[in-house]
Amino acid sequence: MRRQARFSIGGAVMALVAVLVTGGTAQAATWSSSDKWGTWSNGGYTVRNNVWGGGAGPQSIWANSYRDFGVWADHPNTGGVKSYPHSAKNVGRPLSGLRSLSSSFAVSRPGGGAYATAYDIWANNNAYEIMLWMNKQGAVGAIGSKETTVSVGGHTWDVYRGSNGANAVFSFLRTSDTNAGSVDVLAVLNWIKNRGWYGDVTVGEVQFGFEITSSSGGMNFSANSYSVSSS
Repeated sequence: MRRQARFSIGGAVMALVAVLVTGGTAQAATWSSSDKWGTWSNGGYTVRNNVWGGGAGPQSIWANSYRDFGVWADHPNTGGVKSYPHSAKNVGRPLSGLRSLSSSFAVSRPGGGAYATAYDIWANNNAYEIMLWMNKQGAVGAIGSKETTVSVGGHTWDVYRGSNGANAVFSFLRTSDTNAGSVDVLAVLNWIKNRGWYGDVTVGEVQFGFEITSSSGGMNFSANSYSVSSS
């Protein structure tokens, strides 16, 4: 579970409007923060720095909007997830009450380090966590054991099922990496229900970002577009 709290690294919180270096180019950001729990609300979404893992290094997040954000992170080459910077949209509706739930994304990401570009979808007040890995880099892996390979929601996935000790985790790892696309999220959630792994759950936040294990020396990650639509 990606814990949410308030804590300041060295008391440093970056200015509301700052100039960051992203991919070697100076970029003026509408919002930025180096607070490990830095949070910004925009357009009905919430953007979070979310440095939650042990042994993490410095990380700074910037955003021009909920759909245009990124981070610079310098996490050591040690095991364990250090952070999950992301943008989130709360759905707050039961599966049976949804006619559609989809999302699109496009990212720029480093060729080194260890991380996954992933959706993190929560249901039934965080009792269930559904991860959709769109790409991965380095020594990272899913919780639990592989159940099957399935084509659903517009992609083909290796499906893992397990628990992190706090909630059930269903991880869908795309069988080939992609940096852009769209996902029929409702189709994936209904596929899980049809397997009998949960019932008519209430969908909470649909989060999208970078689950970073290591990025030694400092690396840039950016989401060039991200949005969620539902009816």
